Amino acid sequence: MCEHDDLDTMASYQLQGGSLSRRQFGALAVGASVLSLLPRAARAADLQESEVEIRTPDGTADAYFVHPAQGAHAAVLVWPDIFGLRSAFRQMGARLAASGYAVLVVNPFYRQKRAPTAPEHPDFNDPQTRAALMALMGALTQETAFTDAQAFVGWLDAQPAVDRKRRVGTTGYCMGGPLTLRTAAAVPARVGAGASFHGGGLVTDKPDSPHRLIPRLQGEYLIAIAANDDEKEPDVKNVLRASFAAAHRPAEIEVYPGTMHGWCPIDSRVYNPEQAEHAWARLLVLLKRALG
Repeated sequence: MCEHDDLDTMASYQLQGGSLSRRQFGALAVGASVLSLLPRAARAADLQESEVEIRTPDGTADAYFVHPAQGAHAAVLVWPDIFGLRSAFRQMGARLAASGYAVLVVNPFYRQKRAPTAPEHPDFNDPQTRAALMALMGALTQETAFTDAQAFVGWLDAQPAVDRKRRVGTTGYCMGGPLTLRTAAAVPARVGAGASFHGGGLVTDKPDSPHRLIPRLQGEYLIAIAANDDEKEPDVKNVLRASFAAAHRPAEIEVYPGTMHGWCPIDSRVYNPEQAEHAWARLLVLLKRALG
């Protein structure tokens, strides 16, 4: 699913059925261990959500926008994994909005297909499904990421629910991880925080490797690495740490013990609740500190 993944890893990162109940949503809204550090969480009923369309130079992108019903708030742009914009990411976006943010979850594959862009229960062991999803991801480039980031952040800045005096955050999962770095490089003056969760292809030997953009960034960063990804590529964390240090950019780079690639989305079969909550708590602390 990401540049470095083999087929075994891809096959293990499947989606499971089900979704969060209203009670589960409320329980997840704020972790007790970081309660004192976070904005007061809104109730789900206090949120305003909508399916939106955003004009870009390459077409019209479909996306999900959710924010507290009252006031203007710091914006967060969310890049999903290869399975795209779906119910799980809408719920994750709403949970983030409940902590006081205006959240845009985008369909990164809008040039080819509106969401949903994956079958309900995609199986990477099926050659046709695997080929279709890999083709969607393969059509994305650094240039499309820059174009999209500029369009999406520009759209957010035009919304009454967004406080333009505060900087923007961006998060990404799996293939969305590199897109957070590219977003920050595309609009460095606007992006104050970025977070990558089990991001793939953050460090490659290609000229357009995302890590090469770090000197252009101006915000703070969280890089949450799956344990099995680290086992396959143990040098990635070291390259990232050295790159952020050389650029004098603050970054929390952590390998999460016992996790597999894809442990954060709530519909993943390798979802690790304890470590996902740890990563979520670290995200909220980062946003609180970097975005105010």
